[in-house]
Amino acid sequence: MGQTVERRTSARSGDAERSGASLSEPKAVNESIIVRSWGRCWDDYRIDRSTRSGPAVVEQQRLNERVDRYGEFVQLARAEMHALYQQIAGSGYALLLTDADGLILDYVGDPTLKRTFQSAGLWRGAIWSEANEGTNGVGTCIAERRPVTVHRDQHFRNRHNMLSCSGAPILDAHGELFAVLDASSVNARDTPESQLHTLALVTMSAQLISKCRFVASFPEGMILRFHSRPEYVGLINDAAMALDGDGKILAADPNAVAYLGLAHRSDLVGQRIDQVLDIEPANLPEHARRRHMPYWPVRCVKRGTRYFATLEYGDQQGVPGDRVHRAEQVVRSKPRGQRRPSLEALAGHDPSMQRQVERARRVVGRGIPVLLRGETGTGKEVFARALHGACAWSEGPFVAVNCAAIPENLIESELFGYQPGAFTGARKGGMKGKVLQADGGTLFLDEIGDMPLDLQTRLLRVLEEQEVVPLGGEVPIQVDLNLISATHCDLMERVADGRFRQDLYYRLNGLEVALPALRDRLDRRELVRAVLAEEGGEGVVVEDEAMRRIMACDWPGNLRQLRNVLRTALALCDDQIIRVDDLSAELGALELRSLKGTASAREESALVSAERDALIESLELHRWNVSKTAAALGMSRNTLYRKMRRHGIQQDER
Repeated sequence: MGQTVERRTSARSGDAERSGASLSEPKAVNESIIVRSWGRCWDDYRIDRSTRSGPAVVEQQRLNERVDRYGEFVQLARAEMHALYQQIAGSGYALLLTDADGLILDYVGDPTLKRTFQSAGLWRGAIWSEANEGTNGVGTCIAERRPVTVHRDQHFRNRHNMLSCSGAPILDAHGELFAVLDASSVNARDTPESQLHTLALVTMSAQLISKCRFVASFPEGMILRFHSRPEYVGLINDAAMALDGDGKILAADPNAVAYLGLAHRSDLVGQRIDQVLDIEPANLPEHARRRHMPYWPVRCVKRGTRYFATLEYGDQQGVPGDRVHRAEQVVRSKPRGQRRPSLEALAGHDPSMQRQVERARRVVGRGIPVLLRGETGTGKEVFARALHGACAWSEGPFVAVNCAAIPENLIESELFGYQPGAFTGARKGGMKGKVLQADGGTLFLDEIGDMPLDLQTRLLRVLEEQEVVPLGGEVPIQVDLNLISATHCDLMERVADGRFRQDLYYRLNGLEVALPALRDRLDRRELVRAVLAEEGGEGVVVEDEAMRRIMACDWPGNLRQLRNVLRTALALCDDQIIRVDDLSAELGALELRSLKGTASAREESALVSAERDALIESLELHRWNVSKTAAALGMSRNTLYRKMRRHGIQQDER
């Protein structure tokens, strides 16, 4: 027993560089995974560390049988492996796909390194289970059912001490481990810390393959996708459930279990959908028959949480890889030739929007950063593009980055770029980050409130010094750009909670522009006609009752949801007339909620108006000194700022 403890301790207390880190996990967690694996190798498998024999390799017939058993999955995974390999080509790494037993089914890598990988046993037909080969990226991933990096002498067997492996699990539709995606190098010379970027990419691709696998598993059922943020529905991080024709839940992915606050998928599987979400089973076929329908709002029955959902028959999904967008594609650009609205067009005939446009026009392009604030779907990126087009930076690039869509381990390299060889998986020629790509133009940082704190510190330094040092580099590079940020959340609340740097907030907030929600705009009829014209329905007439229904909705998805509904109505309408029957089914529920809320909204209106008047009166009394006003009102400055933003009180109202 003492010898076992000694051996485990030596695995734990080796060179500091022996500890890696899994995606979004501290280094100590990955180290504990390695320690547990070494314990199994000593005690359970009784592996001889010094043996030089290579991995067991199955005969070709057995390999073919296993590949056939996995069927179309191998083809599905191979497409994603080739896409991922484009990210790491030239780094000396190869991608391996194994089954749940560690048998390598497929390989994607540099043809010139083929023999080297074969001699290391990293080839089709080799078995890399932990019981066979000790601690390694594939076998330990299978044993732990989680992403893991095993770097050089973290491998239990001495034979593998030059390898570096990052493996991530691929799950089937019922949450069972189905396969492993692994990136391996046979001659790793970097540090364990440098593996984080590669592990993040591998984990993201494994999650994408798992999502595709889930969708492909129910061709005769219906696939419900939902998320609390409508723009994420259909992306890698949404939740998915498979339903039969009666609305019974056949399967649920891990995101569905987590988002609904449940402990296990068994809490979902077997229930009817109306026991979980406020969706009538009888209405499912209507939603599923209409392909490319916009999402509609649904609520959790037990918790009341609102989500946005889409539904399609499984056989409508097509090639799963085409239905799930790659999360790392964070720069969203309009198709070439599509007309982008000007600031004048965005202002419309709504007084509030016109005022915001005029305020923004006065400062854009003058070195003053603009912070756009508004609900999801209010068109923050469209507004940012219009600002870019209206200033002296318009001839330069417009680079958009969604800070919430990039895995935390990738944000730094995406924003600031990296030099060749900066980390495992780095492109051979390095990469120019988004900040440098925006040099001479506009950098648009969407969902800035979701940026990790440590990245906020580096971003602040870049903005203050107007220079960038790419990862792995030493020489700063000057950058000159126009900065526009956007958020749907209250950044001052995040400052108060310690989730957002106060100094960065003030650096970004040269001018805050509040974009009104669609339900609050007074020019909704004009917006309907404008959207129809943009979607090719310039001569289309909206029937009076249909327009009344549109005007009665509270539009939780804002302009994005309006566009989706009208796009569908255009496809369904006859005789160039949009009627009630052409509108999406969810409008009835939205209208009902809106009507129910009217009475309470009127009651609250007087109180809101009174509070706004009182705040303005106190601010004027103290000559708009926020500190003195807050003290006089018995509240903190942060609370006063929140109330001012809630009531749309601007400093320049003085």
